[in-house]
Amino acid sequence: MSRIGKKPVELPGGVSATVSGQSIEIKGPKGVRSFKATDDVSLKVEDNTVSVEPRGKSKRARQQWGMSRTQVANCVTGVTEGFKKELEINGVGYRAAIQGKVLKLSLGYSHDVEFDIPDAVQITAPKPTEIIVEGIDQQVVGQVAANIREWRKPEPYKGKGIKYKDEFIFRKEGKKK
Repeated sequence: MSRIGKKPVELPGGVSATVSGQSIEIKGPKGVRSFKATDDVSLKVEDNTVSVEPRGKSKRARQQWGMSRTQVANCVTGVTEGFKKELEINGVGYRAAIQGKVLKLSLGYSHDVEFDIPDAVQITAPKPTEIIVEGIDQQVVGQVAANIREWRKPEPYKGKGIKYKDEFIFRKEGKKK
């Protein structure tokens, strides 16, 4: 039995859900998200809750049960609160600035890195050493943050690079004479 799948997903005020076949569409104050479940589970909307039930007792049905419930819960969280990833830039001369729909990064290369901002997310740079990625789709927000971080991962000797705000960089000691 899936402990996660058993719990129904509560729909807060201002959020509505409609099920058509295997897909569910959730509308909220921040936007609209939809999720298409596999044929191994069934989705039901009953008085401000969404419940997911497995069809059968196969291993795949039980796997999809908890995953589908989590995806629906993430859709509800996305349209109510949204998701956010914060990045920090460490290093002398490393900085970020937004110009229109482009994030310009100075990361010690011979050229500035220009990162095109996707339509699904909003990127802000409140300080030259901070980047905030926000959106309603958790997967897209995480992927965009990972793509930005990929340009200059933090290195263990001086800690220079782009890191997540809550990330700990294990520091190494340099060479000794």
